[in-house]
Amino acid sequence: MAFVDQAQVELKAGKGGDGIVSFRHEKFVAMGGPFGGDGGHGGSIILKVDEGLRTLMDFRYNRHFKAQSGGKGGTKGMTGASAEDRVIKVPQGTIITDVDTGEVLGDMVHEGQTLIVARGGRGGRGNIHFATPANPAPELSENGEPGQVRNIKLELRVLADVGLVGFPSAGKSTLLSVVSNAKPKIAAYHFTTIDPNIGMVRLKDDRDFVMADLPGLIEGASEGVGLGFQFLRHVERTRVILHLVDMSGIEGQDPYTQYRKILTELEQYDPTILERPQIVVATKMDMPDSEENYQHFVEQVKADSGLKVAPEIMAISAVTHQGVDDLLRATADMLDRAPVPEAYKVEEETEGEAKLYKYEEKQVNLSVDWDAELDCWMVSGPEVEKLAAMTNLQREATVMRFARQMRHMGVDDKLREAGAKDGDDVRINNTNFVFEYSD
Repeated sequence: MAFVDQAQVELKAGKGGDGIVSFRHEKFVAMGGPFGGDGGHGGSIILKVDEGLRTLMDFRYNRHFKAQSGGKGGTKGMTGASAEDRVIKVPQGTIITDVDTGEVLGDMVHEGQTLIVARGGRGGRGNIHFATPANPAPELSENGEPGQVRNIKLELRVLADVGLVGFPSAGKSTLLSVVSNAKPKIAAYHFTTIDPNIGMVRLKDDRDFVMADLPGLIEGASEGVGLGFQFLRHVERTRVILHLVDMSGIEGQDPYTQYRKILTELEQYDPTILERPQIVVATKMDMPDSEENYQHFVEQVKADSGLKVAPEIMAISAVTHQGVDDLLRATADMLDRAPVPEAYKVEEETEGEAKLYKYEEKQVNLSVDWDAELDCWMVSGPEVEKLAAMTNLQREATVMRFARQMRHMGVDDKLREAGAKDGDDVRINNTNFVFEYSD
């Protein structure tokens, strides 16, 4: 299965069911009155964390999700059937962002966590709700409220306690395969790993943690060079970083130079990453020149005044298992003391917490423009468009009510200010509703 860590999808929640106009017609019941029921609620679209998912592959080919509409109201005041919510599963570590506004809607980190990303519309009211002493037999009803339409971006940031970083062929995949049940591809060429691999590590003392092998970084990764750029975001989730440095020097690469280049890329991407607990892991110690290179590397790191904190350095050979057990114990000890990254934290409401509600006069977002192509005035705004969608245009009483509501919202005043004249056509945006302006 391909690893997909970003996707953009369109969500459309279900429309509410229409309310109906109905009257009570029963024997021996004089003046029965209105008896039309409300429509049912439309289905919402809910995201839910599934611990078994590891990628956003499901969203690569299916980019449109729609929930069902609510049922129409019935006679005898019966409410229509509400539609079932549509639940879409996402992997742990998925960040949900509204594409149009840039607002972060949620950070899905806990198994079973849910997030309503598109709310279904409420059912329209039947005429049973519009009866008044002045109008005991109203022929008024509402259509269902439109469901919320949203374009969202899903961005997966792998949830792992320990992240392995380093240059290509530093031995990250080999180490992961030795200490966990993961089976990453291992080969003697750079960029063997092109997708993150995750494995569960269990120690003999029954402690365990999740380790992620992230694709190799190279110089310039934070600016978009190589594979590392698209996977740097996954480092943000890790609590402890194991920085692997190849000590073999087979290709004439200086271990210390490689170490400093990776630190530079991490710092340029996010300076807070270097504040995480970190162990520098000297790898491939079974190679002929590794011991000499290791001693020189340790001296250079200790003499480096540019490092904020002197890192702990441990030498291992994943092939011979030299130092691997000691590294795992040190990593587990560091995890016990490591703070939880900000990305993990989710604000929780405190029960009984006092809330202050203030009255704020609602401002109607309304605009009026002349559309030369359609030869009419175009009225747009979320409130008036929603009102038009919920108006039952088949009945004169509801149309008259809609006219009064538009006047109250200031549509008439806006048209007058824009220069509308008697007889001009006026269209409500995103609808087929057209009426003639009369001052």
